[in-house]
Amino acid sequence: MKRLGVDPPCGVLDPKEAVLMAVSCDAFQFGQEDTNNDRITIEWTNTPDGAAKTFRREWFQGDGMVRRKNLPIEYNP
Repeated sequence: MKRLGVDPPCGVLDPKEAVLMAVSCDAFQFGQEDTNNDRITIEWTNTPDGAAKTFRREWFQGDGMVRRKNLPIEYNP
């Protein structure tokens, strides 16, 4: 989906650390497009032992457990 953006798009957190994420939406003609399945998916995994605090997409492609949370979008037209 092109109309939604998230900042920051990725990152690494220490245990118990939190982050605030900003979600933005480009203008579109509400009611003229199907928005029933719009969602943001958050994926996370544990980092390998001793890994630097730099995001690596490869962590999601190995044999480690990747968790996902789908957040449905409700628009306020």
